[in-house]
Amino acid sequence: MVARRLADESVQPAAFAFTAENAKWAEWKIGLYPTGRQQSAVIPLLMRAQEQDGWVTRATIEKVADMLGMAYIRVLEVATFYTQFQLQPVGTKAHVQVCGTTPCMLRGAGELIEVCKSKIHHDPHHLNDDGTLSWEEVECAGACVNAPMVAIFQDTYEDLTPARLEEIIDAFHAGKGDTIKPGTQIERLNSAAEGGRTTLLEKPTAKREKFVPPPPPVDAAAPAAPAPAAAAPQAPTTAAKPKDVSEESAPALKGTPKQAKVSEAKAEGERKAADAEAIDSGKKAKAKSAAEKGAVAPLFKAPKGAPDDLKLISGVAPVLEGRLNAIGITQWSQVAKLSAEDIAKVEDSLSFKGRVARDNWLQQAEALAKGGVEEYRKVFGKDPR
Repeated sequence: MVARRLADESVQPAAFAFTAENAKWAEWKIGLYPTGRQQSAVIPLLMRAQEQDGWVTRATIEKVADMLGMAYIRVLEVATFYTQFQLQPVGTKAHVQVCGTTPCMLRGAGELIEVCKSKIHHDPHHLNDDGTLSWEEVECAGACVNAPMVAIFQDTYEDLTPARLEEIIDAFHAGKGDTIKPGTQIERLNSAAEGGRTTLLEKPTAKREKFVPPPPPVDAAAPAAPAPAAAAPQAPTTAAKPKDVSEESAPALKGTPKQAKVSEAKAEGERKAADAEAIDSGKKAKAKSAAEKGAVAPLFKAPKGAPDDLKLISGVAPVLEGRLNAIGITQWSQVAKLSAEDIAKVEDSLSFKGRVARDNWLQQAEALAKGGVEEYRKVFGKDPR
């Protein structure tokens, strides 16, 4: 493990403070954890601070520790253990992380490192002349199939050549990094084969005909079955009716044995059909009873207009959205205005005690009702979809 230490005091700022938006987000994030477990938010808070200022300073560590009631040394341990945290200033426009693990190194990562040395600074973790660029070598970044690759902030750029990396660095230096498409930089689909698909190339065949087995082969050597002998004529007689057959069923047994078998089969089929109908009716009645038992009575008057997508609220899945609609909650503004008494009714009706507060439904719904997905992204720093 490489020893990781904070940057020199000469570059450390005197203080750190979250922006108003990030402070609101941090308060919400801490509130997601149970009482006594708020210190679990240390990594998310450090990451948000790094996204705000570019790196983690001594003042950042002390601020986060104070917010979570932790000793400074405990937050320092986290920041110095995880290499995702930058402990010294990085380029304001790009910090290039070159993957130097075996697959990338075999595919030319060494040449990419030389590009960084010539375009940015000879040594890693040093800024270029105007402080806009920096670089470092990192362990596997998880794109081995598309080696070699680099990561710049939250995006990866794969299948690189030294010339292409120079173009990318120049674009970021000029403030045009958003014009570079992340991912593979060659003609391939994500991580598919470079030369295109090599399997599953056949077009779907037409619908198969139903297989009909051939008739069994006839053995020519087998002796032919003897022809049935002609029945001797008999004088017409009246068959005696079986003692255990009632008058009502007696006609079904009259006639030849073949006719009797057909009648019996027909009667058996009718009995089976009746049994199946009875079973089906029982299942339908049972399903209807269960549906009536699980039905939720409306508790609120649904407002006019198209319903909102309640699934954008974290913690609301499709099934729960349907149950909320059933009790009359169809729009974000309704959720945002739920009183404590309303919340108790909702949770009691849908049997999910504590869900509203735990997942912070009210604040999420308020942001969505105010400005939809864009407002949600501003408040919570992520896309709700």
